Amino acid sequence: MIALINQGEYVLFACLLAALVASLTFHEFGHAWVAKAFGDDTAERAGRLSLNPMVHLDLMGLAMVVFLGFGYAKPVPTNPYKFSRPSADLWISVAGPMMNLVLAVVTWNVFLALATAGVEFVQTPAVALFVQLLVFVNLLLMTFNLIPIAPLDGHYILPYVLPPSTRSRITYLNQRFGPLLLLSLIGLSIIGIPILDRLLSFAHSMVPWITFVG
Repeated sequence: MIALINQGEYVLFACLLAALVASLTFHEFGHAWVAKAFGDDTAERAGRLSLNPMVHLDLMGLAMVVFLGFGYAKPVPTNPYKFSRPSADLWISVAGPMMNLVLAVVTWNVFLALATAGVEFVQTPAVALFVQLLVFVNLLLMTFNLIPIAPLDGHYILPYVLPPSTRSRITYLNQRFGPLLLLSLIGLSIIGIPILDRLLSFAHSMVPWITFVG
């Protein structure tokens, strides 16, 4: 992202940064909101049941986004002993990516509806650019977090789709080696090896699927 500033693309940089901050904020809020719904108020007591970006952003994670193109927000704290149902961790994990999907769907279709109605404000280049970036970033964040590699949300979901005989073994291996594997994939992508290109392409291909206003 920092290369955009060097290239004089200040508006694009600002829109992309704003889209990333909004997407990460809604993602973490989704986790906190569903945790509360399942009886765990740990995130709420930590001030994380909020749409205020400042309570979710991690300075190092944000700096990584700006300089490397990859980053993270603060994980939402949970206490499994407070869960009202054994499957709460599944739904809490799903909530983050699904919040990104909802934000993408609502933003995109409201934008299209307003543009179709002739509202001039949404047709300005900066607004149109921000909306397109917000939609794409949310779809990308959703897709990326569903990868079943620790510590991404997908690795909490994976055990629920595996046979009982393999769940504990896969969970153990994922927790032990998942973070290293994920860092390796990101590192290879940063140095130019197109490891995550298919993920980017898939996120782009999802836009027609969420378009309901024609």
